[in-house]
Amino acid sequence: MSDSKQPKSGFGLYRPGKDGKTTEAQQSAPEAAEAEEGEPVLADTAELDLAADEARQHVEETLAALETELVGLTQVKRRVREIAALLLVDRARRQFGLASSRPTLHMSFTGGPGTGKTTVALRMAQMLHAMGYIRTPKVHTVTRDDLVGQFIGHTAPKTKEAIAKAAGGVLFIDEAYYLFRQENERDYGQEVIEILLQEMENEGGSLVAIFAGYPDRMDAFFSANPGLSSRVPHHIEFDDYSHDELTQIAELMVARESFRFDDPARKAFAEYLALRMEKPRFSNARSVRNAVERSRLRQAKRLVELQRPLTKNDLITITDQDVYGSSVFDAAESQPDDEQAVTDQSDEGPSGDDETA
Repeated sequence: MSDSKQPKSGFGLYRPGKDGKTTEAQQSAPEAAEAEEGEPVLADTAELDLAADEARQHVEETLAALETELVGLTQVKRRVREIAALLLVDRARRQFGLASSRPTLHMSFTGGPGTGKTTVALRMAQMLHAMGYIRTPKVHTVTRDDLVGQFIGHTAPKTKEAIAKAAGGVLFIDEAYYLFRQENERDYGQEVIEILLQEMENEGGSLVAIFAGYPDRMDAFFSANPGLSSRVPHHIEFDDYSHDELTQIAELMVARESFRFDDPARKAFAEYLALRMEKPRFSNARSVRNAVERSRLRQAKRLVELQRPLTKNDLITITDQDVYGSSVFDAAESQPDDEQAVTDQSDEGPSGDDETA
């Protein structure tokens, strides 16, 4: 990328704090930072073509990748586009020297497991980096165990270490509600929240925080921590996938790995999803990925047992036999209703979101 001091048409791709430091001028006046970068303030009568902004081209590429990677999630994609528009207009205002506070970019992602929260966080980081709001497109993911210490004086260093690792990028706090344990006043999680608040209050802060987790628990978490809630303006809800969407996701997964379902297997996998979605701990796309992997495992076993030369079609085709081998079908056919809970437990893999064979 060329330096912003060189002549450009449209926008220069301004990088706040690109040297890793934030000056007093950058903290107090975004337009002053533009002047430091050598970008002249436009005249009041000037016109600015948003389509000429280099960053917008990167943003459109990121949004297109999001459309390709994620099935459904229409509301999520709409919110991401709204945030992109907000930042593009903020950049335009700074080109005219219009003073305004820097947009607050901390977010909350709520939804069940396997609904695309991590993928969207990665794409959000790329988008924010392209528009100059963070220095690097990295996402550092943490949970309570990465932040909360086991004894007095241990929590602050752990939390500050995580913040340092995320500096210049995105700090993604998964299952954030575990930081707050209302029943234990001496829990060290509250110390983490206070340190995060200090970082989020810093206008010159070098990271964006994303708090993620289940919707109901996240609501309770923010209700119990109003100071934190007031600093998180962007709340994005990730709905569970429908049966049809999960079927599309399975098709995409097998195609990306150079496999395909034959027609009977496609029907069998749709039946599998209908059964699996009714069982505990279903994890949306994560469970689909696990089911596809286990279908591949059964396909490999079947092919080896053929004891004949294999064709390319043999190697890429997943059949209904590979899908119906799942113990989910055995449980549905053989267990009475009052024993289903026991079967649900035995069919779960180590992560609790798929069958073991």
